Amino acid sequence: QVQLVESGGGLVQAGGSLRLSCVASGLSGSSYHMAWFRQAPGKEREFVAAISWSGSRKYYAESVKGRFSISRYNAKAPLYLQMNSMKPEDTAVYYCEANPGTYSSNPSWYPYWGQGTKVPVSS
Repeated sequence: QVQLVESGGGLVQAGGSLRLSCVASGLSGSSYHMAWFRQAPGKEREFVAAISWSGSRKYYAESVKGRFSISRYNAKAPLYLQMNSMKPEDTAVYYCEANPGTYSSNPSWYPYWGQGTKVPVSS
């Protein structure tokens, strides 16, 4: 049984930083792309960042490029999202998701996701 558990969310002021973590279990093999998506109230889930199973390739949404950083030490290690220079528009529930295939920014390609962690950013 695949389980993804996010943590690290919480209230942050604009301009501040936060680091989200995701621990995965039950993923067979190591060839998974991992990603962070987010969903703001009343909006669709949107891509934030993704990382290849080896960690050698990283992808970012334009809206977070230069401010957010996705990382993991190896395919079995926790997944992180370092968020700096945060803005009120970053307010959302952030989801860790896993895709046993190639990279995609489409959330429907990711069959596994966690319960999400809330990140409110105050102005």
